[in-house]
Amino acid sequence: MKYIILFSFSIFIHAAAQSQHTFQQTQRGKKGSFYFYWGWNRAQYTASDIEFNGPSYDFTLDNVRAKDRFSKLSFKTYLNPGYITIPQYNFKLGYYLNDIYSISLGNDHMKYIVQNNQRVQITGKIGNTGTKYDGSYEQNDLILAEDFLKFEHSDGLNYFNLDFNRLDKFLDCKKVKFHFIEGFGAGVVITKTNSTLLNNDRHDAFHLSGYGVNALFGINIEFFKHFFIQSEEKFGFINLPNIRTTKSNLDQANQNFFFYQFNVVIGAVFHLNRAHKTEQI
Repeated sequence: MKYIILFSFSIFIHAAAQSQHTFQQTQRGKKGSFYFYWGWNRAQYTASDIEFNGPSYDFTLDNVRAKDRFSKLSFKTYLNPGYITIPQYNFKLGYYLNDIYSISLGNDHMKYIVQNNQRVQITGKIGNTGTKYDGSYEQNDLILAEDFLKFEHSDGLNYFNLDFNRLDKFLDCKKVKFHFIEGFGAGVVITKTNSTLLNNDRHDAFHLSGYGVNALFGINIEFFKHFFIQSEEKFGFINLPNIRTTKSNLDQANQNFFFYQFNVVIGAVFHLNRAHKTEQI
């Protein structure tokens, strides 16, 4: 994924350099054009019940709270190509079916961090783990300490989604145009879950864990028909029925929750079928 993103950035930079010399207005609209964007997100999640299953345990934690993990603002983290996949990011490639509608394929890289030391309720059984947590539970209070559970989709909660979008222009200022954007989509979720459960060794690997659906709306500001800045609000539901928690395939967890993202992205439009050149700047 990192090499795909770096390649796309090289295309973006090349297009930007070319546009400094020549801007071509066309008689065509966006139909048949491709676009690319890259940006960053903040995310919020509803509390969720997480069910853990394994040979020596079967229990559920109720109303577990989690947060995202926002990377500290710095040039190195956000703009250095070697580190751009560290923050929470959004990446998308799209194609305009006509001047209004487009389809796109992208990855929303979120981070989901269960907050330790929160009070939750536990129901189920734990046995033969060699820990102080062996026993039977029925809606018992539990402080979620790290020696019981560490649970993070921290590299991350990767939502690969196919979206169908609509773009509506509401203001035209010659070289700058303002649009509303609306859309909906669905896709698969690949988690890289950093998990330490009871007395088991730490697990941290990519795994196809479930699926998601989403809707979005936002504002798109287009410059010189080639570049844009876009802000989005995205809402969705994620269901993860198959989360890996230890190095054993017999141990797994499942959960579902709603999410909200606020995204700020920058992008470029590539007009492949352009009309004759009418203006140079």
